[in-house]
Amino acid sequence: MNRFYRRLLGLILLVLIISGAVIGMTIDINTLQSLDCFQPWSVALAVGAVALGMFFDGSRLMHLVKISQEKISLYQAVQVIFGNYFLALLTPGATGGAVAQLMFLRHAGVPTGKAAVLVIVRTLLSIFFLALCMPFILLHDEGIVPGLSNDWLMAITVTALALIVGMLIGARRGNLDGLVIQATKRVRNERRRKIFAFYRDTKGAINLLSKSPRSLLLVFFESGLNLLCIYAIVPCLLLGLGVWDADWCAVMGRMIFLNMLLYFMPTPGGSGIAEGGFVLLFSESVPAGTVGIIAVCWRLIAEYIPFLIGFYYTLTVFGRDFLNRQLSK
Repeated sequence: MNRFYRRLLGLILLVLIISGAVIGMTIDINTLQSLDCFQPWSVALAVGAVALGMFFDGSRLMHLVKISQEKISLYQAVQVIFGNYFLALLTPGATGGAVAQLMFLRHAGVPTGKAAVLVIVRTLLSIFFLALCMPFILLHDEGIVPGLSNDWLMAITVTALALIVGMLIGARRGNLDGLVIQATKRVRNERRRKIFAFYRDTKGAINLLSKSPRSLLLVFFESGLNLLCIYAIVPCLLLGLGVWDADWCAVMGRMIFLNMLLYFMPTPGGSGIAEGGFVLLFSESVPAGTVGIIAVCWRLIAEYIPFLIGFYYTLTVFGRDFLNRQLSK
């Protein structure tokens, strides 16, 4: 069995084990009673929300490519997006997602240098949108993390935002160049070259965004709509369980908080951490005995179905040899 199939089988087993464990540990005598009122239309609503989110993601990628003075079709943009889901779930820390985006963009005719910059821009915009939402979430939702006061979380959030803005300004003006050189003096040459390449691409991403402020605002707006539509899966599922009077701002806020954390988790696609975090954040706000089931359904619709679509596109466009080469690195 080659590396690709071993990795795929390992992922399937990991997902099944995590899903089974999460459901098994959270069901109780109230589960069947809570599920008895479930409405199947909510699943269709959740899938529709994801589809709308994917449309906004594709649209923002097309606008970003246009800013870079290149051009791709919506179908090619969709391939980039689903390819990202596929390799992100197959690699530790979702590192393969960036590789997949780069390869699909190059296949669409975008030069390698610009493609690398666009990949970084997509990630930066998403993280920045989530970071901007955090202060409002913490002001609205007291005790979002058990054992941690919102004051501490607010201080961390504001500090992180200030650091992000400062680093962006410093990178654009070149003030961080010397710091990067000094910080990597004792790093091995190969790793040092990778750090310099990433820093160079990040500066290129910042310069690209600063060239067209109006287009940047449109792309940022689409980034927010993309993320909010995908996070709306959980409200859709809760409506199907008969929950109509929830604090929807708090629900969406907790989804934003959880997904912000997942950007920095080392497991493939945040597997395990996502489900556990969901149970921790939503155990008291969903119908009794259903938090594990909703967590698994959320992951299935938001990650695993797009993963399968990305699998199809990757095999169709690049073939199995490409996967074997990427997963052997």
